[in-house]
Amino acid sequence: MERTQQEINYNRIAKAIQYLQDNFQQKPSLEDLAEHVHLSPYHFQRLFSEWAGTSPKKFLQYLQLDYAKKLLRGKEHNLFDTHILTGVSSTSRLHDLFVQIEGMSPATFKNDGQGLLIKYSYQPSPFGMCLLGSTEKGLCYMAFVSEGEDGLLELKSRFKQADFKEMETSFHSDAMQIFNGEEASLSNIKLHLKGTPFQLKVWQALLEIPSGELRTYQSIADKINHPKASRAVGTAIGQNPIAFLIPCHRVIQGSGKLGGYRWEPIRKSAIIGWEQAQLYPENQPSV
Repeated sequence: MERTQQEINYNRIAKAIQYLQDNFQQKPSLEDLAEHVHLSPYHFQRLFSEWAGTSPKKFLQYLQLDYAKKLLRGKEHNLFDTHILTGVSSTSRLHDLFVQIEGMSPATFKNDGQGLLIKYSYQPSPFGMCLLGSTEKGLCYMAFVSEGEDGLLELKSRFKQADFKEMETSFHSDAMQIFNGEEASLSNIKLHLKGTPFQLKVWQALLEIPSGELRTYQSIADKINHPKASRAVGTAIGQNPIAFLIPCHRVIQGSGKLGGYRWEPIRKSAIIGWEQAQLYPENQPSV
């Protein structure tokens, strides 16, 4: 799997974000950041701004503990403000408009995908390379991968009895439109997921979290009417098979800490900051 320029750029940005987080109290300068990723200050500033839509300094503010806590309290904006900012024509949740989940049959679930043909392809994204897999009914897998073979092994481990073919499908290309931020391109994305009824309920709840907002594990448990199951909710979120599109990255700890992420915590930070920057491209965090 050959690395694209987009993946190379993301790796530089991720390295810079990690450095910012590790050395925030020392207030690293633009020159420090640029040197850390082996770029000139001018090229680093341009690369970061093109990727994130804001400056490194503003970006980091979106990842701070106090800001996350205020997002959890809903102080940043109400639902009406959100739909104006994102261009959604009504206060319906964006994901509800275009994502349909179908659970695999009990027989397919029990038999580890026996009888399924899963077509897969690698697609570049703003956060590194993605591996996508789909059945004839819809997308069944989407993951950020560092090494192509490792990602494919994980996909195959989920469907031990299925057959696999490397081939891009419309399900793959449709799903990748999520990174464009254009509602018109986000129509009729179908997911065909292997999961228990509880997992499917959790994943459906994640789809209702708007871009730029955060929730806690407990709030998701409350949402699905299992208020005492926050730990089980966390486990289900950790087993989410569809990166970014089912936005498990928008669930953080009740303390405001961003917490873990199965596709690397620094990528979670990058995604959360990137989504905030899309809402407020020219402004300081308004909390």
